[in-house]
Amino acid sequence: MLSMNRNLTIQLDENTIKSARIVAARRSISISKLVSEEIKKASEAEDYWVTAKRTALNQLQQPFHLGGHKLARRDSLYER
Repeated sequence: MLSMNRNLTIQLDENTIKSARIVAARRSISISKLVSEEIKKASEAEDYWVTAKRTALNQLQQPFHLGGHKLARRDSLYER
């Protein structure tokens, strides 16, 4: 699937912008690329969480076999 890039305008305080410049420079990328990568990571993490939650809820619908065997009846254990 071909994806088309679009612009997004955001407003950040000066301290956040300064920090973003430093982080982006350390990674040798632009601030735009830094923000894009972080949003993509957050989106993928959210998708993973939603899938994991759905899987867990589906598994809870199925009974769990906890091992062991059928217990003996009381009257077979004790002679009267």
